[in-house]
Amino acid sequence: MKRHLISAADLTRDDALLVLDTAEEMARVADRPIKKLPTLRGRTVVNLFFEDSTRTRISFEAAAKRLSADVINFSAKGSSVSKGESLKDTALTLEAMGADAVVVRHYSSGAPHRLATSGWINASVVNAGDGTHEHPTQALLDAFTMRRHLSGPGRDLSGRRITVVGDVLHSRVARSNVLLLTTLGAQVTLVAPPTLLPIGVEHWPCEVSYDLDAVLAKSDAVMMLRVQRERMNAAFFPTEREYARRYGLDGIRMAALPEHAIVMHPGPMNRGMEITAEVADSPRCTAVEQVANGVSTRMAVLYLMLGGSEPALSAGTDTRTEVRNGAPADDAPRTDAALTPDTHAPRTQESK
Repeated sequence: MKRHLISAADLTRDDALLVLDTAEEMARVADRPIKKLPTLRGRTVVNLFFEDSTRTRISFEAAAKRLSADVINFSAKGSSVSKGESLKDTALTLEAMGADAVVVRHYSSGAPHRLATSGWINASVVNAGDGTHEHPTQALLDAFTMRRHLSGPGRDLSGRRITVVGDVLHSRVARSNVLLLTTLGAQVTLVAPPTLLPIGVEHWPCEVSYDLDAVLAKSDAVMMLRVQRERMNAAFFPTEREYARRYGLDGIRMAALPEHAIVMHPGPMNRGMEITAEVADSPRCTAVEQVANGVSTRMAVLYLMLGGSEPALSAGTDTRTEVRNGAPADDAPRTDAALTPDTHAPRTQESK
């Protein structure tokens, strides 16, 4: 896996499958009494959030802590950023603190890329959402959820039909999902009113439809996007009621889906607009499951970036060994032995 994760386009099919397979192993940690691994002990992960978030920030924080990393949460509100400090000066501060990974959420598209390529920091950079550009780890957790329901571990999503509905224009989730799901072999269809589709969408690797009812019967998964009112500076549709009538998912439309099909939503939901309470609370809706899968997926990303480089893996380090054999005591020193089957074996005098 590459040093940075800025776009879903950065991932090859093998990269994506490696993350998803590693996430399967990480998910087993959640079922253990002690939900921690020693892999990133001594590493520092900074959550650099210039934009409000609940799910993403908490998910990354939980992922890093379960890997025993030290976590620093940075919020633009109440920081020197509110006093005019630039992204460069903030980055130099993080570099001075010895950050190993920086998880960036920013209101400006391209900010994580700028941070990763500027030379200001030596840390790995993970894009946690930038403007209306991309959100690659959301696409990874969505793919992880789909694979569990539609394909099974170890497989890609070849032949599966995924329908993404709603505010594509302002959605970084939609962009990342189209790229990643196509890489994994799925056929993606975007459904939205013409005013909520971006310019140039005809060049995206997907199909476009304006009729939700026409595509439901052949969909394996339907992803409902949140209508992002905070990013809208014009009237993109007549009324909320009209939008819900044409592009909202209710019980009648859910019944038109194949029996195996799932309903997804990246959250937070506008209940009664893009999705009704009946659908949101149904067993077919995976919104809550996606939150849980987000922690496992982000654990996998951080592990592969900071603790599981290809040379280490080729030398015999295996994520599964660590997950299945547990972690040493919290006060145990961090050594390479923590990645081997005999994690609880006593250390000899020679190895000290």
